[in-house]
Amino acid sequence: MERIKALLARPVGRYLIIGGTVYVFELAVIFAAQALGASAVWAVAISFCLGTIVSFFLQKLVTFGDKRMQHKVVGLQFAAVCALVAWNFTFSVVLTKLLENVMPAVVTRTLALGVTTIWNFYLYKTRIFKNSDEVVVG
Repeated sequence: MERIKALLARPVGRYLIIGGTVYVFELAVIFAAQALGASAVWAVAISFCLGTIVSFFLQKLVTFGDKRMQHKVVGLQFAAVCALVAWNFTFSVVLTKLLENVMPAVVTRTLALGVTTIWNFYLYKTRIFKNSDEVVVG
């Protein structure tokens, strides 16, 4: 229990826990959507969209404590996150193409996920969910 408290005390810990929680949420949505008759493609599409929205608000409010909810702020932040998601997708596919003859797809996807997780955290912390009155060092 102390390890969890220590992890939750730091933004990086909250970021990773929320990421894992959203992953489980997306899996639950996939199972539920398919149980309701959705195809695998539609189930994944629905879970991806819902997961992106849930992750956005949890990272904004819980991980980074950004309580600004004005429509303009949230809209710009959400647009930035969507652009980042598109970039992450492109990076993952290109990396997989470059390494397809060197390593299995599951390894390249895992590598891409690790890289994107690091730069997402950095961009969320220093750009997307940073209050304008905060000073960023480094």
